[in-house]
Amino acid sequence: MSDTAFSTLKMHPDLLTNLTSLGYKEMTPIQAQSLPDILAGKDVIAQGKTGSGKTAAFGLGLIEKLDAKQYSVQSLVLCPTRELADQVTKEIRRLARTRPNIKVLTLCGGMPFGPQVGSLEHGAHVIVGTPGRVGDHLRRETLTLKNVNTLVLDEADLMLDMGFQAELDAIVGQIPKWRQTLLFSATFPDQIKAISRRIMIKPVMVEVESTHDQSSISQHFYQVESDEERMTALRLLLLQHKPEATLVFCNTKRETESVADQLTGFGFSALALNGDLEQRDRDQTMVRFANKSVSILVATDVAARGLDIDLLDAVVNYEIAHDPEVHVHRIGRTGRAGSKGVAYSMFSAKNGYKITMLGDYINRVIEGEALPPLTILNTQPMKPLMATLQITGGKKQKIRPGDILGALTGEHGIAGKQVGKIHILDNWAYVAVTRDAVKIALKKLGEGQLKGRACRVRLIGE
Repeated sequence: MSDTAFSTLKMHPDLLTNLTSLGYKEMTPIQAQSLPDILAGKDVIAQGKTGSGKTAAFGLGLIEKLDAKQYSVQSLVLCPTRELADQVTKEIRRLARTRPNIKVLTLCGGMPFGPQVGSLEHGAHVIVGTPGRVGDHLRRETLTLKNVNTLVLDEADLMLDMGFQAELDAIVGQIPKWRQTLLFSATFPDQIKAISRRIMIKPVMVEVESTHDQSSISQHFYQVESDEERMTALRLLLLQHKPEATLVFCNTKRETESVADQLTGFGFSALALNGDLEQRDRDQTMVRFANKSVSILVATDVAARGLDIDLLDAVVNYEIAHDPEVHVHRIGRTGRAGSKGVAYSMFSAKNGYKITMLGDYINRVIEGEALPPLTILNTQPMKPLMATLQITGGKKQKIRPGDILGALTGEHGIAGKQVGKIHILDNWAYVAVTRDAVKIALKKLGEGQLKGRACRVRLIGE
């Protein structure tokens, strides 16, 4: 038995059995380094990025400690965004599925307040939420944290970037001092060190190698001096390399809108993702990018945290990141799961200091490369292969992916291979179909029934 096998840990047998059934065999580096201390009840600060296995590290720790018979909130997990909170909730539920009667509740903004109050009245063992909404519940006295024995701050650096410092302090002030505190952060700015000194007791530091293995990522740098040159460079790279899924990083919300609008004007399929979007628009944007009916997502670092997107063909730094660690975090989203990734980064002469720092960090001399020839601007941008249909009805109406697939591929329908990803949210469902199948798909869904009821369907974003 290896040292990194989960079975080496002192955990409830049911939890270990469940881990085996979920296919968890060996611990990831962050789990191997943090779980023994977490299970021993110590405060832990861990450097962990999305995809490092950190959710299972703190999730197993808090599940092991839960007393299912005591119907009060025993663990609080704070996340910066609703997307991340949803992912964490799903993972904790999966990990806890062999422990009967454990209730995990999500409290996030962008969702109605009333139903959350009702759910809290029925009791919950674990709360996963965003600081803003958890703070609202505390102020209205619809939530009490007096029995919390584990506090987790997930993506703590991002919560501070988003201005949640005062909210975090207010929440922590309502939790017993004898709790265990676990802090996970992708980067370690001074603010994180300061908050850990205030709210933690003799924390154990766990630092997994902070740089992604970049051997599968080909990095290219281009020097551009004006906004016009920058946009031209972006168009040239997209037209030359034709990536199917590209994430473009900007440093401000306003720039994401401007870049996405300009790209759309030049015939590209692009959408902006930033903190100003309403939750429904954000969900739609994410779905369309994930299902390949939009090929370019222009985002800020804050908006892109917690994105659950696999297999990005390219990452573009439209502006160089403020911090080398953030640069590495950005480009680590391409070249995952054994595939080759590519990152294109633009900088100007005034970024000299940042470029020197980044070069030292990634251990290479950064020089501007030649861009593709301007003649490429005469070619047409690639059109996405898929289109997205929105259906009225979702989880709350008990609609499942199989229902939608069946309705589309029934008699006189479309072929299974013409159906792409299906996403089901609370009251809406989205299905990607190939562009040549849109007409028939709209007809089949519009005339048929799902779960015995007629549903409305429309093509979005065209």
